[in-house]
Amino acid sequence: MRLSQLRQRLRDLGAAPCHEGRVLRAWVRGSSLDTKRRPAEDFLPRAVREELPRLFDELKGLARAHSEHPGEDGSARLLVALADGQTVETVLLPRDGLCVSTQVGCAVGCVFCMTGRAGLLRQLSSAEIVAQVVLARARRAVKKVVFMGMGEPAHNLDNVLEAIELLGQEGGIGHKNLVFSTVGDRRVFERLPQSAVKPALALSLHTTDADLRRRLLPRAPDIAPAELVELGEAYARRTGYPIQYQWTLLEGINDSEAELDGIVRLLAGKYAVMNLIPYNPTDGDGFRRPSWEQAAAMARTLHRRGVLAKLRHSAGQDVEGGCGQLRARALGA
Repeated sequence: MRLSQLRQRLRDLGAAPCHEGRVLRAWVRGSSLDTKRRPAEDFLPRAVREELPRLFDELKGLARAHSEHPGEDGSARLLVALADGQTVETVLLPRDGLCVSTQVGCAVGCVFCMTGRAGLLRQLSSAEIVAQVVLARARRAVKKVVFMGMGEPAHNLDNVLEAIELLGQEGGIGHKNLVFSTVGDRRVFERLPQSAVKPALALSLHTTDADLRRRLLPRAPDIAPAELVELGEAYARRTGYPIQYQWTLLEGINDSEAELDGIVRLLAGKYAVMNLIPYNPTDGDGFRRPSWEQAAAMARTLHRRGVLAKLRHSAGQDVEGGCGQLRARALGA
């Protein structure tokens, strides 16, 4: 179900825009349809009221928790079952954050990511994306949503932007707290500036070496790191949100002095934050993460050289919750 179809269904029942907004807010925020002064039956059309129990049951069935895996860091990874039996992963993050999936699988094939090993199975609808937020809000507050789970959001752009618009307008989430994460796709830089809700942008950089990037992200659009940063900088200046550059630290691959020099060359003076994320190991890929001390030294070096860098924990490392791992274990069970 797409959100546009949901809206049309309500209109066909006689809902005016104010009624439509009230129903969507109640769903995505988990709130009552009643107002402080008036019960819903005083202002919702009868046909809408009669259909709501069935409609909310359908919406509830879009995303159900198959299993839950709490981490010691305050995170919790959910394996989420969709209505057709497929599963995706959703991560409750510390400090009221949430990471949602946008596809079942992924076509980019990043060599260090388990999600990409199975390829792309199908797109998530915009309603299925929002349903992950609803599911999470039944457990805790959600004030920030990052589109950084299973899938490449740029490959499901219409559905992702539709979900972002609802979350930013009816879902009560600040626009800068909606974070669109991508390996980089020129369509993103064309479409996002035109959107009613302009999210913050996270770009998966991982290396400043164009040849190495092609090997690490074999099916990503062939955009050189320098050009990707320039495209990101233009969006950052337009929106007023710094670009978050994502860098999965792989020992002996992208943690060298040459890479540090490259990061400084590309990002010094830019409206940007570099997120260094030590790799979350998966079986059989041969990659290792550097020591925390080495990673911290890299972050300090970048700070001294004029790049705002943050060393991030990958949520759920203690439960082997790297992207795609929960789903892979469930399928192998």
